[in-house]
Amino acid sequence: MADTQSWNTTTAAKSPGSAPGPAFALLGTVQMSLIFTLTSLVVPLPRIGREFSLDRDDLILLSAAYGLTFSGLLLFGGRVADRFGGRRALTAGLLVFTAASLAALLAPGPQTLLTARFAQGVGAALTAPAAMAVLRAVFPQPAAYGRAMAAWGGLSVLGATAGNLLSGVIAAIASWRPALAVPVAVAAFALALAPRLLPATPASPGRFLDLLGALLATTGITMASYGLVLTDAHPWGSAAVLAPLLTGAALLTGFLIAERRAHDPLLPLGFLRDRRRALALAAIGLTAAGTATTFVLLSLHLQQDRGWSALQTSAAFVPFAVALLISGRAAGPLIARYGAPTVTSSGLAVGATGLVLLALTGLAPHSPYAYGLLPGLLLLPVGAAASFAGAAVVATDGVEPQQTGLAAGVMNTAMELGPTVVLAALLTPGSDTTSLAATAVAFAAAAFLNTRTK
Repeated sequence: MADTQSWNTTTAAKSPGSAPGPAFALLGTVQMSLIFTLTSLVVPLPRIGREFSLDRDDLILLSAAYGLTFSGLLLFGGRVADRFGGRRALTAGLLVFTAASLAALLAPGPQTLLTARFAQGVGAALTAPAAMAVLRAVFPQPAAYGRAMAAWGGLSVLGATAGNLLSGVIAAIASWRPALAVPVAVAAFALALAPRLLPATPASPGRFLDLLGALLATTGITMASYGLVLTDAHPWGSAAVLAPLLTGAALLTGFLIAERRAHDPLLPLGFLRDRRRALALAAIGLTAAGTATTFVLLSLHLQQDRGWSALQTSAAFVPFAVALLISGRAAGPLIARYGAPTVTSSGLAVGATGLVLLALTGLAPHSPYAYGLLPGLLLLPVGAAASFAGAAVVATDGVEPQQTGLAAGVMNTAMELGPTVVLAALLTPGSDTTSLAATAVAFAAAAFLNTRTK
């Protein structure tokens, strides 16, 4: 994470609780916690299955529940932040997220845990775009906001990495429950400090909430995502996969039709006509997908093929986390010097190189860690941090303050849907090596397209 104390305090909003360094640190910690929660059950999932006697389909739903409501409600959450004000929406989201996280931590059985995970996603979908809306109030000047977004871009992948690492360590030492205490503590801490550190943000009382669009988008994204998740356990042509996929597609088609007629649409279709913004959103989704794919494939490979423990597997990703931290701090100055599009393209190219190395040597049964896995585990996070940071700046460039929540909702939706779509598309038909190689090709193609767009 970039050094939050380095931001120029003269660019902060002149209101109580708007000191930019502490405010950025609080909002950034909340954002990382939301993504940490998304990945915190990945490594200990088999242990949860044994404890609650869950079959594979139950575990898939439990793992996906948080992400389904999170991704499905993000567009609506962004518009809520624009309508009622960022800090007010942030507080409401944190209250829901805290209560749901506490219920998950104390869940006596699988049904309570599943319900709590769905509810966590609802709270997160309100919180994530609201946090970005408040960030815009903390850094009202375009230059300062651009620097803040460069640092913000790497927070999500850092949170996902922390979730994978810490959950494995905690599950190996104790049980899976202590990892669920992290979001409870962060959310409660943020609720206590928000009134003191974060500036109030204006509401837009004349704006209507597009409830029909919200219903169609939420159910459509959720159903389509669930269908893609089920491809892990069922064939693409099965009724279990086709029913939610086709239902989701029909609902999303209805959403597009409704948005063209809405007075104040949930997602103004012109918002995505900017080619630079569209490519930046694609880069965000693809980078999230690349890191998620790598974690899934390598975690399975190390534990199932090489017989490593969960603790050893988590330790293998420590260099990944360190490289991510270092490159995240360097992204802001690089963007200031070379421009966000160039940094985005370069990051995607470096990430593609890391994925190629992992495909060639990382999944080989007896390749040494030092020169079989490590080079790719260092290059991929360097590229991911750069592409995330650059793409976040491009995706929010030129967005009006009253559409900050919308931009945040779209950005986070791309981040959530990218891994779901890519994992379903790549992991089902081919080998793990082919999947990593195909992801590398997608990275390289996105890097080329970004270089061709001014």
